[in-house]
Amino acid sequence: MISAWRFRPDPVAHMLVVWVAMGTVVFAGYSRSETCTLSPVHAGLTFPVERVDPVWTCKLQAIIQSYTTVSKVGPIRTALSESMYRHLLDHPPFTTDVIRRLHLGRYRSEARGQDRFWGDDGEGTRGIVELVYEDPTSRIYFLEGTHESRLLPHVTGKAVVFLQIGVMRDANNHEAMESTLVAYAKLDNRFLSGLVSLLHPLVSRVVTSRLQKGVETVDRLGVVMRLDPQRVMSVLTNPPSLPEHHLAFLKQELRGGQSTDKGSSGCRSAP
Repeated sequence: MISAWRFRPDPVAHMLVVWVAMGTVVFAGYSRSETCTLSPVHAGLTFPVERVDPVWTCKLQAIIQSYTTVSKVGPIRTALSESMYRHLLDHPPFTTDVIRRLHLGRYRSEARGQDRFWGDDGEGTRGIVELVYEDPTSRIYFLEGTHESRLLPHVTGKAVVFLQIGVMRDANNHEAMESTLVAYAKLDNRFLSGLVSLLHPLVSRVVTSRLQKGVETVDRLGVVMRLDPQRVMSVLTNPPSLPEHHLAFLKQELRGGQSTDKGSSGCRSAP
């Protein structure tokens, strides 16, 4: 009778064991997160990774330490003023709408929360982009999405993109932006990741081309805005109407660009 009582499960003791186990798991997870670190140097560029929210550190480290491919694009010059460049960078849905209306690309984007956006480049790549960190000269993004093409039927993966930006002047004294991107991409499929030696050139080419095309499309947008601001405003004020605050910003910027260009040759120097 006594032995039977000794082995009878105690509900209270059982709950204590569960809570202790859960606490141990949580504490162990927290301890591991404390040991996660990010290198400040990527492809020869330095980023203030110590300022990244600790919530993101382990998530980014997991991709960077076991990436499938790493790509560097730039520096690429973009024919935009700093204020216009940052406005477009901060509002992807507006930017992609402008690009489509001016027939410069098929990009689409929708806001999915604070600093979180869904995007589609119109050529088989789509997913979620989250802004992890920003300051006047650098940004860090986390991406999660899919890519489909004839060579890569359906690939899912994640990426970390480091963006470094700077203000400069071109040969005609126009304000311009210079951008350099470093991207770490990691495929979700273990089998495909295992074929990294075979897939590396293909995946690297896809990632690099997507990054480069995005920056070059923004540059083309800047050139159109600088050379023909009246046409740009004419197109963008056609229905369906864009948000009024965006139109007001564009009008102000394009007027400023015209006054800055007075007396200049109007020719754009090669980047």
